[in-house]
Parts: sequence; structure tokens; C-alpha cells
Amino acid sequence: MALMIRPGAVAPGFTIYRSDDAAPAELRGAVVAIGNFDGMHHGHRRLIDVAHDEAGRRGTQGGMLTFDPHPRAFFQPGALLFRLTPEPAKEKIARAFGVDIVFVRRFDAALAATTAEGFVSDILAGQLGASGLVVGDNFHFGRGRQGTPAILAELAARAGLSCTIVPAVEVESEAVSSSRIRAALADGEVSTANRLLGYRWFVQGEVVHGDKRGRELGFPTANLRLDPGCGLRHGIYAVRIAVAPGDVRDGVASFGRRPTFDDGAPLLEPFIFDFDGDLYGRALEVEFVAWIRGEERFASADALVQRMQQDAREARDVLAATGGPPSLIG
Repeated sequence: MALMIRPGAVAPGFTIYRSDDAAPAELRGAVVAIGNFDGMHHGHRRLIDVAHDEAGRRGTQGGMLTFDPHPRAFFQPGALLFRLTPEPAKEKIARAFGVDIVFVRRFDAALAATTAEGFVSDILAGQLGASGLVVGDNFHFGRGRQGTPAILAELAARAGLSCTIVPAVEVESEAVSSSRIRAALADGEVSTANRLLGYRWFVQGEVVHGDKRGRELGFPTANLRLDPGCGLRHGIYAVRIAVAPGDVRDGVASFGRRPTFDDGAPLLEPFIFDFDGDLYGRALEVEFVAWIRGEERFASADALVQRMQQDAREARDVLAATGGPPSLIG
């Protein structure tokens, strides 16, 4: 199943609506796909496409409703959560998928206490003014997750809204889910994660100052601190880096604690091939193309440099031959 970016998808009218107040008239009437959308994977894309197609038939807009913070973060405060697509990445992907409106609803105590009926009548029909709903067949909602897809369909009918329940999506006979993608990335199985996502998984971050050790070793890196919940396996990856709009470079990256030197806090350290420039303070996007090896402790800096040179050669070879899922960075 190949992800196709819809021609003309990024329209001038793309809107992100974060308010809990009633949506303005120009955003009402949309057909809305609902979910956490963490990962924006093939299953989520299917919901969005169904909403888009139904909206096209009605002459209205296709939207998606998501929640921030993630409900799991609300119910388990302080627990680390491996978010595949934080809000900025989610919104970028929504643009590429052709979404007209992204409704971002604050997940707080009031929303958690809302009944299934109240969620449909007060929020979906009342505040958002939705004309139709699209959800997956495992969707639960309302206080205590009391609402099921069947209950949603019944409540939607009462409120005068259409409701489409979309079956689970499989890719090459494997069920697609955010938890499966997290598990793949935790094992370093980048190719599996990318296949289930339908595009190459990427992270976004600002370049921070490090200890400059990479420059001393002949591999100056652009250091990014990822969210503490990031569950990506520590190791070396073939990557591509968007250093500016339209400027995407090949590279090799280490993600981990630098056991040869300090075993410090996890850091993503991409080395950009054939690049010489100051990136401090700049926001980068780094997509993961292939796994090369696990993180290792070396007996000396010289031994590490020799292995880094080999890693760079392997990354160049992999990237030169790479096909597979499309890129969304840059």
C-alpha cells in the first residue's frame, strides 16, 4: 500500500483550530475524522481519506479532531510517553494528507468527565458543528471510555450527523497500529516502522550546543535533544536531514548516550555529508531511513573514528539505493 500525496493537497485554506469555543461559521459543517492520530499511519490516513471523500460529495470541508495532551499523558502524569508525532509533526503531515481543518481539543479533566452522549451532542455537533463523523472500528470515547463505535453511530443519528466506521487497515497482512510502530522503532526496525507509517518516520528539533567532541573527531554533528519519552533504539542510523525548506541532505546519525565517553543523556547527533555551515539554534527535521548498528563502547577514540568512517560509508551506500516509502521532510 503506497502513500500518495494528493495533488494540490496543501491548500491556502488549511486551518488549525485550537479553541474549545464554538467553531466559527466558516469551519462548521465539516466531515471530521476523530482519533489521537499518533503516528499518522496508514490506518489514520484511511480515516482522513474517507472523511475527505465524503466531504467532497457534500461540497464541504474534510477535517480531523485530535487531542492535546495525549489522553494517556493526562491519565498517567509523569509517565514517559513515546509520541510518534508530536503536534507540529502531526500538523505538517495533515497538510500533506490534504486535511482542510485540524481541530485540536484540549484533553483535560472536563473532557475526561464528558459522557459519550455529551461528547457527541455538545462537542461534535454543538461546538464543532460537524456534519459527519469518521472513526476506526476500535474507537472508544466518553467518560470511562463508555462509548463504542456502535454507540457513536446511534448518538450521531440522533444528532443528525452521518457516521462511518472504518475497519482496521493491514499492510502486507500485518495490522497497522501506533503501538506496533513504537515497538518496531524500539527494536531499531526502521524499515518496518516506515512501511506501516507509509512514509519515513521523522523527528523535529532545534540544534543545541554539545561538547564539540564530534568536531574534534572529524565528524561535526548537529545535536538535537529529543523528547525524554522517545523510545527509539540507541544506535546508528542512515538518515536524511532537512536543513532548510527545500534543502534535504544525506547523513548518518547516532542516537544514544555516547558510552565511549560519558554515558550522558540521550542525544540525536546527525552528521550531514558534504555540509559546512553553522546550524546552532536552527530547527531541523531528521528522517530515519535505515538501521546500521547498535550503540557500542569502544576501547579508544581512534577505534571509534574507524567505525564511524565505516558507518558513514554504509549510510552513503544505503541512501544511494533507497526507495521505499516517501519522504515528508523539507
